Amino acid sequence: MDVQAFLEEPAVIAVAVLALGIVVGYLVGRLNEELLTAAGVPSAVEGTPFERSARSLGTSTVQIVARLSSWFVYGIAALTAIHIAQLVDTDRFWADVTLFLPQVFVAVLVFVVGFIVADKAELMVGEYLRSVKLPEASLIPRVVKYSILYVVILIALAQVNVNVLALLILLTVYTAGLVIVGAFAFKDFLVSSAVGIYLLLNQPYGIGDRIRVGERSGIVQEVTIFVTTVENDDEEYVIPNRQVFEAGIVKIRE
Repeated sequence: MDVQAFLEEPAVIAVAVLALGIVVGYLVGRLNEELLTAAGVPSAVEGTPFERSARSLGTSTVQIVARLSSWFVYGIAALTAIHIAQLVDTDRFWADVTLFLPQVFVAVLVFVVGFIVADKAELMVGEYLRSVKLPEASLIPRVVKYSILYVVILIALAQVNVNVLALLILLTVYTAGLVIVGAFAFKDFLVSSAVGIYLLLNQPYGIGDRIRVGERSGIVQEVTIFVTTVENDDEEYVIPNRQVFEAGIVKIRE
């Protein structure tokens, strides 16, 4: 068989394209992994549930994102090889797949990144509210996480042309319900924070002052936007600022 004729065979060209795609995909994945590492992504996602789950499977968030880019290139190479080898002879199929594959890649990438952002937001909000001793505060990080995930799922589904109108309506109802329920459930939380802002701006008392709030008295140890911490000889009181406002403050002069 003539060598030139053999090399021009569609099957041979298809194999060569597939092999080239595998090499390019591997290099793209490695490059993305290096870029993400250099950008500080590993430290940014450290401690998130997604990263812990990835580590338990022997991988990491950076490696997952890098492999997604590799698999995208592999998919393009495989589809190109199939087309060249004329295994699929319908141009409509090729056009649909060519349009759909990038959408799937973007949808998966949006979901992965969104999941990481939701986990990170939950950790940050939880860290910020750690000193708040109100029961309602423990719910806020979860609400933030799942609200972000819901929006992420909407965006990901929209990328693959799924009709999300019903989900958008549900999101509107969810948001309205969250505002109404939150206004009642977090009433004490919101009032305490409002009073806390007033206390921090006007400073009727400060750290080291001896005060009495209702039946509790002691030396002020900390004043935050949500609570005031007062300590006497053998007890420590963490008083929501709402109660400070309602009971009134008595500043004890030495």
